[in-house]
Amino acid sequence: MRVVLISTYELGRQPFGLASPAAWLRESGAEVTCVDLTRTPLSEDTILSADLVAFFLPMHTATRLALPVIDRVRRLNPAAHLAAYGLYAPLNESLLRERGVQTILGPEFEADLSALSRSIEPLRTQSNLPRIIFKIPDRSGLPALEQYARLRMPDGTMRTVGYTEASRGCKHLCRHCPIVPVYEGRFRAVPADVVLADVRAQVAAGARHITFGDPDFFNGVTHGLRIVRELAREHQGVSYDVTIKIEHLIDHAAALPELAATGCAFITSAVESIDDEVLEKLKKGHTRADFERAVTLCRTAGTPLVPTFVTFTPWTTRKSYVDLLDEIDRLDLIEHVAPIQLAIRLLITQGSPLLDLAEIRAVAGPFNPHTLTQPWRHPDPEVDRLQHEIEMLVGGSVNADRSQVFNAVYQLAGTADERGLHRSEPRRARAAVPYLTEPWYC
Repeated sequence: MRVVLISTYELGRQPFGLASPAAWLRESGAEVTCVDLTRTPLSEDTILSADLVAFFLPMHTATRLALPVIDRVRRLNPAAHLAAYGLYAPLNESLLRERGVQTILGPEFEADLSALSRSIEPLRTQSNLPRIIFKIPDRSGLPALEQYARLRMPDGTMRTVGYTEASRGCKHLCRHCPIVPVYEGRFRAVPADVVLADVRAQVAAGARHITFGDPDFFNGVTHGLRIVRELAREHQGVSYDVTIKIEHLIDHAAALPELAATGCAFITSAVESIDDEVLEKLKKGHTRADFERAVTLCRTAGTPLVPTFVTFTPWTTRKSYVDLLDEIDRLDLIEHVAPIQLAIRLLITQGSPLLDLAEIRAVAGPFNPHTLTQPWRHPDPEVDRLQHEIEMLVGGSVNADRSQVFNAVYQLAGTADERGLHRSEPRRARAAVPYLTEPWYC
């Protein structure tokens, strides 16, 4: 059985979503080719010889990029069985089936992909979350780690970055999160020995930093701490980063110094908004005051907090947007915030729990198969124009000086005279904050 696994985008990382199923498929006897289209062109010969072609769809951007590739594969090899797997596959099932995809699997996909390669009979859509016995990912055949995003350290040096997952799913029910409709508040811990073996292999391949891609590393705080303690013991000098909810940073504040001591370079947290009413609508489980407290806790512990935002929602006003910029400045976070975070627009995917809100239904249009969203218009056209202008500005400034980009965004949002406020210069140099060279987050 000749299987081709395709990734179209995984945030500048070597695709875990190819390496993990590759281990299962090769163990079952399949001949596996992994193709990361961000680094390697798709060979016609590879597709023409394939019996099964499976697309990894972990996020919105990856799914949009996959659609024309699916069409191309279908044209080249109409006899091949097409599958899609990952978080966004079941969310877009009807559209994928229209494009000729025969098997749709969710985010717990490894065992079913292996079974599919043995039978090549269409499987029913993965509507539950099967419990799988995790295997160590097989990264052979993928581009070297050096070809992917790197970590820029405070002294200006670059570190090669690896990626793994210590858990899947999430305990929480944030209304806008695509994980929620699939996992419904459940999460699965990956055995520590499997995680550490994957880390070990990547360090041997040159990684000096590991990104843990868990939706929330503190969903299982004891499990997470066990892993990073062992990482620090076995790989001295190798750093890492994690993602943790604001409420967990507060609830488990006593664990933060240990993260710093074991090499945590920074903590990402999906803050989303500083407006308490918006946070309530999104079911984020924290307040503006909680965010401010978390910044202080992380700074005191020596683990910089890197917040992400959904800056433009139907509830955003120009005044609230300026308030967010002022808060970022006041908390000395300008260098912590990737420029793209200043332009993120709320995504309303098909069937999103956001549609439970009357104010969302009032502004959302029908599902658009090109954008894979239900597009929405702000009640105030000026806010939509501001979002577009800022998106154009930061889209070409991904790795530009963050202070300069922030200043430009600040001027677009409104003049200092109009607000009676003059922004101070940032108190930290950019080099003081480690950051990944590909900071996109959706």
